[in-house]
Amino acid sequence: MSIPDALKNFDSLPDSASVRLPVVKALKACSAATVWRLVKRGDLPSPRKLSQRITAWNVGELRKALAA
Repeated sequence: MSIPDALKNFDSLPDSASVRLPVVKALKACSAATVWRLVKRGDLPSPRKLSQRITAWNVGELRKALAA
């Protein structure tokens, strides 16, 4: 399995950038189901729908949640 570029460069991404589910899974070292549980519980920010089939998280919001 390859590491997504967005994960390799996460620290240098601007807060306004967006990342998809594989990056969030890797940041939290958990499954997709756990990511969605964390969102439902309020431990991770909700993602935004960028299009009908694309959901992504805001990097700035993720950084705040990960630092908490």
